[in-house]
Amino acid sequence: MTLHAAYDPDNIFAKILRQEMPCVKVYEDDLALAFMDVFPQADGHTLVIPKAVTARNFLDLPSDRIGSYMQSVQLVCRAVETGLNPDGLILTQFNGAAAGQTVFHLHFHIIPAYKDRGLKRHAGGEMAQAEILEGHAKRIRAALP
Repeated sequence: MTLHAAYDPDNIFAKILRQEMPCVKVYEDDLALAFMDVFPQADGHTLVIPKAVTARNFLDLPSDRIGSYMQSVQLVCRAVETGLNPDGLILTQFNGAAAGQTVFHLHFHIIPAYKDRGLKRHAGGEMAQAEILEGHAKRIRAALP
């Protein structure tokens, strides 16, 4: 898909926002929703999406929403660090299919990195079990202010 196309209101993240699809929620405020990636690259892989916008990627996000959205991303990132105690954190965001984007609703990935464990492939592998995702989410939620 091109970088600039019409927003698809039936993408999986839009359905999650409308509560038509489930998610393992980590955090929510008026501007953002954070939840566990069901195809995690590492234990604790969390996604943060903006609410009330039809932004396919970062280029589509209205400028006046960037600061508040990124504050939510940072808040969740800090909770992932505190709750899971990784050796490092990968914060990434893809713009367009050619860059690796697979869901066309803006989202940031927060991926814990551990010295002794490699990462799984992006958007591949097996779907994680809900109980495992909930265990990670519980630890992250407990670390939120």
